[in-house]
Amino acid sequence: MQASGRNAGLGLALVSALAFGGSGVAAKPLIEAGLDPLHVVWLRVAGAALVLSPLAWKHRSLVRRRPALLAGFGLLAVAGVQAFYFASISRIPVGVALLLEYLGPALLLGYIRFVQRKPVSRAAAGGAALAVSGLAFVVEIWAGLNLDLLGVLLGLAAACCQACYFVLADQGSDGKEDAPDPLGVIAYGMLVGALVLTAIARPWNMDWDVLGGSASMNGTEVPALALLGWVVLVATVFAYVTGVVSVRRLSPQVAGVVAFLEAITAVVFGWILLGEQLSGPQMIGGALVLVGAFVAQTARPAAAPAEPVATGGPTASASDGDPAALDPEPTSA
Repeated sequence: MQASGRNAGLGLALVSALAFGGSGVAAKPLIEAGLDPLHVVWLRVAGAALVLSPLAWKHRSLVRRRPALLAGFGLLAVAGVQAFYFASISRIPVGVALLLEYLGPALLLGYIRFVQRKPVSRAAAGGAALAVSGLAFVVEIWAGLNLDLLGVLLGLAAACCQACYFVLADQGSDGKEDAPDPLGVIAYGMLVGALVLTAIARPWNMDWDVLGGSASMNGTEVPALALLGWVVLVATVFAYVTGVVSVRRLSPQVAGVVAFLEAITAVVFGWILLGEQLSGPQMIGGALVLVGAFVAQTARPAAAPAEPVATGGPTASASDGDPAALDPEPTSA
């Protein structure tokens, strides 16, 4: 049963990465048609909040039971990642900003090891390092680097928010009866994120006429509303739901490394649908990311050192045969 749950979690993590990776290929034509990037982000989150509003009403007890979790998920896992990333690309190259954001899983491992003081397997850490190295090839970091300090700090802030996404998504994985429902957390997270992004994006200044027309996708005219529907329903609602559930079935560190596949998906979709060419280094980087993600998700948890019985600690280390034995415990939100 544990193996079945882990395999299901891996499948959901892969599906989530594919869904997240498909956001750019639909958003880019909208931006080229005249929408500001920040307005596209607002439409994405606000649209998802509208779609998930019935779930928010169904799980309205969460507002009383877990207000800090809902606020944290909305501020960090939804609005924070988006806002800091787009602020970062306004000052440094997109590839560099993307690489900085995807340091999130590596930061997550550091949080688990040095803050929670829990063991992290060498395979998981090695997989994360390999995936980061591959991502550097995918985004071709050497193509241009502007060492703008504020831009770098904004990119690192996006990485911290991404790490928080995995930590907060893990809330409820302990199986307790009062565990927050993931759908309710996502629904309220989108509502909070939409409110925060409204103040930042100022959608009343958006060119709404763009949504009534069409956008060019590699020479093919596609209705703008169809592209927006893909961004909202698939790349946001479906992606967040499958992503949060996968974190609860796997562990934050493993799901975080598998999330590197989002960058590969974005590059491949750009090649197929937008005609963007893949270079040799990008193909090599994609292979490294795939290998790193595979190594991480097949890793066994590191065994915790045994403590003497006299100290009141456990008499034996956690079993290597239990993939969930040393998953990070949810932090109080």
